[in-house]
Amino acid sequence: MLTIIVTTLFFALMTNIFLKRFNLPTIIGYIFTGTIIAYGFELHDAVNNHTLKEIAEFGVVFLMFTIGLEFSLEHLKKMKNEVFVAGTLQIAVTSIIVFCISYYIFDIPKDISFILSLVISLSSTAIVLKTFNETGEINKRYGQRSLGILIMQDIAVIPILLTIGFMTTSSESIHEVLLEMFIHAIILLVLLFTIGKYLLEPFFKAISKTNSDELFVGTILFLAIGASHLAHLLGFSYSLGAFIAGMLIAETRYKHQAEADLVPFRDLLLGIFFITVGMQLSFEIIFSYIHIILALLAAVMVLKFIIIFLIIRINENKRVSLKTALSLIQIGEFSLALLELAKTGGLVPAPYGQIMIVTIVLSMIATPIILKNLTSIVDFLTKNEETVVEQEDIESSSLKDHTIILGLGEFGRNIADELANSSEPYIAIENNVESFYRSLKSGYNVVFGNATNKDLLRSANLKEAKYVIVAIDNAKKLYQVCDSIQQTVSTDKIIVKVHTKKESDIISDFNISNIFVENMITSKKITNLIIKKEGEE
Repeated sequence: MLTIIVTTLFFALMTNIFLKRFNLPTIIGYIFTGTIIAYGFELHDAVNNHTLKEIAEFGVVFLMFTIGLEFSLEHLKKMKNEVFVAGTLQIAVTSIIVFCISYYIFDIPKDISFILSLVISLSSTAIVLKTFNETGEINKRYGQRSLGILIMQDIAVIPILLTIGFMTTSSESIHEVLLEMFIHAIILLVLLFTIGKYLLEPFFKAISKTNSDELFVGTILFLAIGASHLAHLLGFSYSLGAFIAGMLIAETRYKHQAEADLVPFRDLLLGIFFITVGMQLSFEIIFSYIHIILALLAAVMVLKFIIIFLIIRINENKRVSLKTALSLIQIGEFSLALLELAKTGGLVPAPYGQIMIVTIVLSMIATPIILKNLTSIVDFLTKNEETVVEQEDIESSSLKDHTIILGLGEFGRNIADELANSSEPYIAIENNVESFYRSLKSGYNVVFGNATNKDLLRSANLKEAKYVIVAIDNAKKLYQVCDSIQQTVSTDKIIVKVHTKKESDIISDFNISNIFVENMITSKKITNLIIKKEGEE
């Protein structure tokens, strides 16, 4: 087993290093790694291991948790059209058309046609949202439209799984199962929202007072895994519970640090998930049914593109509709789970199931390439049309041209006051829980987190910041913070406050010109420096 793990890591690294030379995403490297390992160690049956599947699924669980962190309940209400109207229409229309083609034209048995129609209606949450999260496209109009449809698809997985369960067993009446599902849904929502409203904030506050990073990380893992496990116990998907938990934490000021701490676990487990996807790629099936697979792959992608484009086009411009449709033309990871359940219940015979699995995996391999070239493809499709304003490139909530204040002690608060009085946008990051709550109560725009965390800085939109003011009182962290931020922004945009000349020597390697000893500079002067430089620009 240790040999397999080491070899898997080696192939994952080597494959991704090679693919990065061609600017291809790591997802493809993980899928190819899974295929190589499956054939090299004859592990085709390993992907059917229940434990491995659950571990891999938690990559998607943590992904949905971090997506939930970007949402508040108010945000979800605003997206009700994307989720409940566009999402429901997409699933229903796709399923009906695929069923009719399969059953009435190709004469495939009714039960098989029904299951295949549901399988094809779903898209890949893992690939689309992972890519959009990394590129920031999740905040763009087509990213939001895609997200809304994907959320609805994840919700739809629950009744779809129940439906397949009804088809494989008749031990319970449909009325009893639906009533049980409704009761469980009420229990899940009441429990999670009660915890979120009354317990989360004091719980986080108590953990933060310990000043222990490992306890904070443990808390985030506990909440994400605990909520997903609770949802699973009540008959729902792991990812749905994690998404709701993320939404609840989004209502607190700890959301940015929570996301930053969870990202390494999410990306690692997503890598395992895509490796298990690659393990299901069978060359024997590809060689035997290559003509059917390629025809099916092309037909599915074209059909889903047309359906999604027409649905989104009802109330969106053409470019947003094209980008949304192109983003969701693949078949998703939950479809693999549905096929597995149907195969276990004897509903889908081997040839159909094997061909669909290969088709699904190939569609997932093609997706990162499509997403990477989304704008180029749309430009090509609309090249003969008049250029329109890129409304889909407007981000929904990201800060721009703002000042980031790292550390909100007395000096940091004075700067925040000066910036506020000058109507200059800013956001502050504070890691001391007492100072954080004191500043929050006083009305400062502050989030809780560790300024050395690159993911937290990314969530504060560090790339778009005009200036970063380092006002940290901890000399030990000063070097780490400056090292993190100078990798993203130019040093002329960094202003550092130090206590002594010795501290300025510590960060001399970074060639930061704006370093000031505290007793030689005032917050007013720093604010004037910022405003003056903006005026010069």
